[in-house]
Amino acid sequence: MNKLFTDVAKNAAYVLSFFAIIAALFIVALLLEKAAQKKNGIKEPVFGVRKIAMIGMFSAIAMILHLFDFPLPFAPGFYKLDFSELPILVGAFAFGPSAGVMMEFVKILLKLCIKGTSTAFVGDLANFVIGCSFILPASVIYTFRKNKKSAIIGCVCGTLCMTVFGTAFNAIYLLPAFSKLYHLPLEDILAMGSAVNPLMTEGSIVSFVAACVAPMNLIKGTAASLVTMLIYKPLSPVIKGHK
Repeated sequence: MNKLFTDVAKNAAYVLSFFAIIAALFIVALLLEKAAQKKNGIKEPVFGVRKIAMIGMFSAIAMILHLFDFPLPFAPGFYKLDFSELPILVGAFAFGPSAGVMMEFVKILLKLCIKGTSTAFVGDLANFVIGCSFILPASVIYTFRKNKKSAIIGCVCGTLCMTVFGTAFNAIYLLPAFSKLYHLPLEDILAMGSAVNPLMTEGSIVSFVAACVAPMNLIKGTAASLVTMLIYKPLSPVIKGHK
């Protein structure tokens, strides 16, 4: 915990920008959720006692899954896959997109408190915004019309958004940021990709993210979507406290 406070102090400006992004995404999610409630004639508080408790529970489950990440054979070892978006997607379907953003934030906060950061918060920010790029589209579409068709459309859109956004975010921001953070030439990072993935063109950041990053996000989104579609309906009454 002391190390975490030290990291925050050293990277105060970056941490503040992190919180600004979190606040912006939460406001967007809240406005869209309010619009969906108005459209559907629903009048209920955005955050009730049960919802807050469930946000905490799903966030804790997501954090545990986040810790059990693992590498993939087609990407360098510093890219790891986890299924922490699964409980968050279930929770966001049950309680709305603003709850989804909160769960993503609490997941990262819990992980930082337990494990700290090894990337000066760069990787943690990436995990948050890429996770939100999946959770927000999926839960917003489902919130406007809660039926199986909308759930499927939401999951497909969320998976595609995460794949496209995550791939572009890695190319434009994340890989250059890691290169600067670890004083490692970008060419060396790209070489790690071409060493494990023959589909990548050597020295090309575009082919790196297309061959290594895009498939990982596609696998993550597809797996979370499929499991959610299987378990959400039987779990929904229990999650919401309905008999």
